Amino acid sequence: MKTFNFIIFICLLIANLSKAQVAENVNLLFTWNEDTLVGSAAYNNIYNEIWGVVVDNREYAIIGSTYGTHFFDVTNPEFSFEVAVVKGRVIGSQIIHRDYHDYNGYLYAVCDEGVSSLQIIDISTLPDSVSLVYDSSELFERAHNIFIDTLNAKLYTTNGDIYSLENPVDPKLIYSTQLLNCHDIYVQNDTAYINAGSQGFIVIDFSQTSLENQTHEVLGVLASYVDQGYNHSGWITDDGNYYVMADETWGMKMKMLDISDFSNIQVIALIGSNVDVNSIPHNQIINGNYLYTAYYHDGLYVHDISNPYSPLLIGYFDTFEPNHHNSYMGAWGVYPFLPSGNILLSDMQTGLYVFEVNYNNPLKTIENHIERYNVYPNPSHEILNIELPNESKIEMFNIQGERVYVSMNIKNLQIKTNNFINGIYILKITNKLGVSVQKIIIE
Repeated sequence: MKTFNFIIFICLLIANLSKAQVAENVNLLFTWNEDTLVGSAAYNNIYNEIWGVVVDNREYAIIGSTYGTHFFDVTNPEFSFEVAVVKGRVIGSQIIHRDYHDYNGYLYAVCDEGVSSLQIIDISTLPDSVSLVYDSSELFERAHNIFIDTLNAKLYTTNGDIYSLENPVDPKLIYSTQLLNCHDIYVQNDTAYINAGSQGFIVIDFSQTSLENQTHEVLGVLASYVDQGYNHSGWITDDGNYYVMADETWGMKMKMLDISDFSNIQVIALIGSNVDVNSIPHNQIINGNYLYTAYYHDGLYVHDISNPYSPLLIGYFDTFEPNHHNSYMGAWGVYPFLPSGNILLSDMQTGLYVFEVNYNNPLKTIENHIERYNVYPNPSHEILNIELPNESKIEMFNIQGERVYVSMNIKNLQIKTNNFINGIYILKITNKLGVSVQKIIIE
């Protein structure tokens, strides 16, 4: 019996050690998963988008499922509880996507499957109840994503339509267009930042748009760029000078863009979880100096982006235990704007999470990050020297994302830069430790 108990103890110890390896500087405060909900036909996904609201100084998490929209009081995270559920117009295994934004005491909910609808939910009476005050497909049946420009009371859909929310429960169409291949959209004071899938990144000014004036102005386009995949989602920094976008493509990193000049948008850094060569970022949000990302398969990742040229990983928590990256499963969305500072995350298989992040204990090492390499001089006039501890693949890209140089299995290298056009380039170094990027100026 003693031997048996010792074996059990060792197994539990190994299990706990294994668990400890998938979280750093992030503490789990609450999690919820309803095992009676049906999974989708695609990857058995039960849950989708996450959102958060504050009503009468109480904090609420909102998570979508194949059934509808679930509301949780997370004011005291350890004692969180479900306060309401609103059934979707369409439910069941066909549901994959729901999306949410709130405005002026109302939650706006959409779905991208079936004969669905726009739902408007009065949340002002929380925690007692919520009320479905609008549920109609008259304006549109489906939308992949929505975004509300709260400064101008306008709701944007990725279908290409813009609606006035002057009356929050009676949206009015004010503009309809085809926003190219718009997968997701961020809007700030009539300026839309469009994650346009295979067509890259586009910035559009809608300030002059109205029913009488069906026009818009394209301010900037980034059609090709380093490490390009399917541009899925993005978020802007508080100062409006930088934008992080994610390519929903296996193995592709997030891109930090310098958007201070719309006529010269540049990739200045690549950001990843570095867990696996096939890791995929899904959705991300920036709050202050921190980037919060929901990674398929990898969970929550938090980066310090106070230096946008050199983002630093400070914490993570894996919400999806199976160790594979060959599908679209795991974390879906993240919400970091609650006054408490707690972070909300949704995982498609495992449900709702409430986290606390420790920002004062930076990671001592970043797994798979290439360190101890030298690149000089920078700016470069004639020769760029690269010294590395391991054999690496060296690539250089211009600001249009075109690869202008590549060399394989190199430790020490001199690149003659007097043959390059003067300007800004991205140096990408890849080896068994991971990937690093650096901005290079050639004069």
